[in-house]
Amino acid sequence: MRKERSFAQAMAGHRLGMIGLAGITLVLLVGILGPMLVPYPSGYNDAMPLAPPSAAHWLGTDSLGLELFDQIVWGARTSLFISVTAVIVASVIGLPLGLISGYFGGRAGALIDSVIEIAMTIPTLPLMILISAIVGPSTTTVAIVIGIFSWPTLARIVRNSTLKLASLPYIEAAIVLGIPRRTIMFKHILINAAGPALVDLTIVMATAVLTEAGLSYLGLGDPNAWSWGGILQTAFKGGQQFNAWWLIVCPSLAIMFFVVSFNLLGLGINETLNPKRD
Repeated sequence: MRKERSFAQAMAGHRLGMIGLAGITLVLLVGILGPMLVPYPSGYNDAMPLAPPSAAHWLGTDSLGLELFDQIVWGARTSLFISVTAVIVASVIGLPLGLISGYFGGRAGALIDSVIEIAMTIPTLPLMILISAIVGPSTTTVAIVIGIFSWPTLARIVRNSTLKLASLPYIEAAIVLGIPRRTIMFKHILINAAGPALVDLTIVMATAVLTEAGLSYLGLGDPNAWSWGGILQTAFKGGQQFNAWWLIVCPSLAIMFFVVSFNLLGLGINETLNPKRD
């Protein structure tokens, strides 16, 4: 408890990390509560197409007369779903493989290390585009594909941390006491390796949002779900970037805000857990 309290106090004193946490909390609230407060953008309103931002239309409207603010709010839910699902998939694959490789070593560890090395050399974006095109565009498919290609870095980080922790006296004492290996790996090693893994997971979440935006911009996103990248794709496809700047600026700022917030949070966690910090 004292260690957790010390981390919380140190994290609270990290200004950039707290700014990132506040930004993520804001996006989380918008994604969860926003759709309860604003209507789902649908239909066509010929009375106000391409209306600029104003008191009546906070972020303006698109070529169909739909409120861009509503689209941004519903797009936040999609981005949160994509990032959380990608992290879950990456964790389910990367955490156990990293633990097994670092703790047991031997042939199993060498095999896992080889798989990690191969996976990290694969050009991920072309494969994501190919898989999304073959399987079909859907939010769940995009999230799972992003998670599948995000696990190698997490596995390597957990492996390196496990190698260091497995040689410490308290782990050797646990082995002598006959504590099951599963308990040692997941209770004593993984918890102490959670810091570096958590930093990587914040990067995975930020990368997931960028990747989803890129795939949606290429037309490989879910056509039945609002997406920040999809808003950009529709605007560029219709040529609105020249006469409706808000359709480009607003979703771009939303993407940047989300990504920067996670990067700042990861920076705060990394510097707080770094024993060499001043």
